[in-house]
Amino acid sequence: MFLGHFAVGLASKRIAPRTSAAILIAAALFADILWPIFLLFGWEHVRIDPSATRFTPLDFYDYPWSHSLLALLTWATAFALLYWRFSRYAIGALMIWVAVLSHWLLDWITHRPDMPLYPGSALFGLQLWSSIKWTMIVEFSMFVAGVCVYLRSTRARDKIGSYGAAAYFIFLTLVYVANSSGPPPPSVSSILWVGLIGGVILLLWAWWIDSHREPATASRTTG
Repeated sequence: MFLGHFAVGLASKRIAPRTSAAILIAAALFADILWPIFLLFGWEHVRIDPSATRFTPLDFYDYPWSHSLLALLTWATAFALLYWRFSRYAIGALMIWVAVLSHWLLDWITHRPDMPLYPGSALFGLQLWSSIKWTMIVEFSMFVAGVCVYLRSTRARDKIGSYGAAAYFIFLTLVYVANSSGPPPPSVSSILWVGLIGGVILLLWAWWIDSHREPATASRTTG
């Protein structure tokens, strides 16, 4: 899943308005942020197999440290505690914890049985990726809902907060469509570097637009 994770991060802003959307999105994507790093160090592995699923040509046969439920429980707790340590914002820490854990649930729905509970456990997955149509319906529905919640929960303070946000959402949509309909990646190393560099860019972009928006409740209070 791709857009669905962004949807969780964006929608979380409604519950934790003081937390940057970039941090909430990073929490929802945390497993996928760790994954290319672990690939780089050889701690996890993936192979390109166009027959793996109808939706993605990637065979995620070894990623227990970034994607198992136990690992994500650990990462969620560490991320949430670190955030709380510096912010003392309990609801923001809670939403970070929930967002990190949501990654396993959403991937369990979409993936074929390759999602471990813990390193070496049995593998699980409901295989939504076996249907391109339903995968895109589910992801786009989640993304539209997440964007709507975010836009209703925040207000643009200037053109960056308005047009920058619109460009961000359009760009994510185009990336999703391109990935779902394009050819398989040329190599595992290309996946690794696109994941690392692309992740940094998308999170910085989210931080930039969110810093130019404010909670909608604040605008009503001061208006």
